Amino acid sequence: MRTLILSCNTGGGHNSCAKAIMEYYSLMGESCVTEDALAFISPVMSKLIAKGFDTMYRHVPSLFTFSYGFAERHDSMFDEKRLTYRLLTAGTDAIYKYIKDEKIDAVICTHVFSALMLTAVIEKYGLKMPTAFVSTDYTCSPSNKQSRLDFYFIPHMSIAGEYECPNIPMEKMYASGIPIRQMFYKNKDKKSAKEECGVDPDHRHIIMMCGSMGCGPIEELAEGLAESMEDSWELTIVCGTNSTLHGKLMKKYASAANIHPMGFVGDIATLMDSADIYVTKPGGISVTEAAVKKLPMVFINAVAGCEEYNMNFYLSRGCAKTGKTVRDIVSICRRLLEDDDELEEMRANLEKLDGNNAAQMIHNCMKEKAEKIENENSKTRS
Repeated sequence: MRTLILSCNTGGGHNSCAKAIMEYYSLMGESCVTEDALAFISPVMSKLIAKGFDTMYRHVPSLFTFSYGFAERHDSMFDEKRLTYRLLTAGTDAIYKYIKDEKIDAVICTHVFSALMLTAVIEKYGLKMPTAFVSTDYTCSPSNKQSRLDFYFIPHMSIAGEYECPNIPMEKMYASGIPIRQMFYKNKDKKSAKEECGVDPDHRHIIMMCGSMGCGPIEELAEGLAESMEDSWELTIVCGTNSTLHGKLMKKYASAANIHPMGFVGDIATLMDSADIYVTKPGGISVTEAAVKKLPMVFINAVAGCEEYNMNFYLSRGCAKTGKTVRDIVSICRRLLEDDDELEEMRANLEKLDGNNAAQMIHNCMKEKAEKIENENSKTRS
C-alpha cells in the first residue's frame, strides 16, 4: 500500500503529525510520502500563506486568535459556492494527477484545508480508495464538517459530538489520539534521563518550550523562574527554530550553571523523561507528547485560537495548570516543585487518559479499508 499524506505548512503541528504517521508506516515497511496540499494550487501561494501564518503566529498572536474565531463564527465561508472553497479546491486536478501518476492507494489529511481539497477530488473523479482526516488539536476546526472522507481520527471520544454531522456520522470517528513519534512510547528512568540530559539526578528539573517557533513570553518567564529558583532546581529552555531567542538566552545565562538554553532538540522524549514539570503553550502535538509521558504541564496561553481548546481539555481533567500572568506561572511552578502530592495527583490524572498509539491505529484502519476495497474490486473483475 502506497499512502499519500496531504499536510499544510501552516505551523509545525500538521507536519509533525505527518512525520509521526510516516515513521510508523516506514516501521511497517510500507511506502508513505508527504506533500504540501497548498502547493498543488500554487507553490508561490503556499509560501506566502506559510510566511503569513508564521509572522502572525509568532509576532501577532492576537490576530491569529481573531482570525480563528472569525472562521468559527462564519464556517459557511467554506461552503461550495463561496470564494474560499473555490480557491482551496483550485488544485483538485493537480492532486488527482499526482495520485494517479504516483500510484497512490490511500490518502491521509493532517489539515482541514487538505481535507476539503481531497473531498473535491473524490466528488469530481469518483476516487475510490481509503481517505482520512487526522486532527492535530482537541477540537473540530472550522470547515471540517464540509469534508467527506472515510475516517476521522480524533484526539478523544469526548469531543466526537463537535464533529458529528451528516458528513461525519459517529461510525466514521475513531478516538486514536494525536499521532506522535514512536520515541514517546518508550520511557526512561527519570534519574538516568537527567544524567543523559546533563542535569543533576537529585535536582528538580523544569523544561520550557513554546512550540517549534519559540513564540510567547519565554524571555520573561525565564527571567522570572531564574529569580525564584532554588539551587537544587534546573531549567532547560528549548527555543526550537528561534535562533534569535536562543542567542539572547545563551548570552544572558552564560554564567548560570542551572539554566540551559537549547536550540532544536531531536530527542525531546528523553528530555521529557528527565523533567518534573513542563512549561509550554498548549499546542496539540506538545500536549499529547507530554500526556503520553505522564508529565504534568503548566500552560502559557501564548496563542489562543484552537490551542485554547487543547488547554481546556487538560485543565478540566486535572492534568495541567495555568496562570494569567508570568508571575502567576512562576508561582505555580514553584508551588508544584514543592508539593509532591499535587504533582503525583496530576500524574495520576494523566494515567486515566487513553494512551493509544495513534499512528498504529491509523495504519491498521487504513490498511483494513484498502484490503476491503481491493477484495471488492477483485470480485467485480471476476
